[in-house]
Amino acid sequence: MDEIDFVILWVDGDDEQWKNDKNQYLAMEGEKGESKFRDWDNLEYLFRAFEKFTPWVRKIHFVTCGHLPKWLDRSHPKLNIVNHSEYMNKGNLPVFNAHPLEINLHRIKNLSDKFVYFNDDTFITRDVNKERFFKNDLPCDMLISNAISSSSGVGHFVLNDIEILNRHMSKRDSIKKNIGKWFNIKYGVENLRNIALLPWNRFTGFVDPHQPQPFLKSTFEEVWSLENETLEKTSTSKFRSCNDVNQYLFRYWQLAKGKFIPVSMKDTKYVTLSMELLRSGKIGKMITSQKLSMLCLNDSDSIQTKTEFEEAKQIIRDAFEKILPDKSGFEI
Repeated sequence: MDEIDFVILWVDGDDEQWKNDKNQYLAMEGEKGESKFRDWDNLEYLFRAFEKFTPWVRKIHFVTCGHLPKWLDRSHPKLNIVNHSEYMNKGNLPVFNAHPLEINLHRIKNLSDKFVYFNDDTFITRDVNKERFFKNDLPCDMLISNAISSSSGVGHFVLNDIEILNRHMSKRDSIKKNIGKWFNIKYGVENLRNIALLPWNRFTGFVDPHQPQPFLKSTFEEVWSLENETLEKTSTSKFRSCNDVNQYLFRYWQLAKGKFIPVSMKDTKYVTLSMELLRSGKIGKMITSQKLSMLCLNDSDSIQTKTEFEEAKQIIRDAFEKILPDKSGFEI
């Protein structure tokens, strides 16, 4: 079937009940860092983009702990609001860590086998057809090797993912079976990374584009059948832990198995936000020029004061307003 769903995880960092619950567990577990919980107040532009640029999407599964944006029209026929308790083990809730929520996405009721996972900081900025995400019933992706270390922001989780991959698969066998997917003209100069890391017999990691990620639900089911204990452990993790695995495990599994179609990522960009970039107009131009299909605007602790944050939010909203000025059917 040609049905493709979108899945979005969202949290309202300003919700008082949610903050009280979070702070109660923070006191017990010592987690720090607020940037990943801030609401940039621009989610409606993602929904406007869905309506304008990807009208072919079957369902949009909007996953929250219960709170919803005030502007959201819950009655939209393409919208499926999913509470954490509807697909997660209730004994593990609440969680303030995206990893448990991500690795259990396949449990969402009526989720299509082909779906694209969006973070709430990933955006579509121009027309995108189905074939950008799936071809011949396989996800479109790039397989670029990388040398991962635990010093990176997500290094511990990715290393855990890669260790699991090496337990179940041989890099050499993967290359032999999928040589045209390991080395492909669409990767351009990035092929040099695969060549440089060819002498290593084990998987050393992959470059992550940090963009809307296409998945097969069957991939989640396969990995869960083999690594149930590990995944169950992450499912109980209320805050990020060095022992966690994350959604990249399923992406890496698809890559190593050759269950994907090679694609160029030149139409996407990952940006870590800063006031310098925002005030320079570079971020606004990335959005309004519509040269990119997809853009990730990653929050940063460098934007510290409330004044800076409000200024940053307005700059981004003003840019999106230029390309998506009209309310969508998802808005009241």
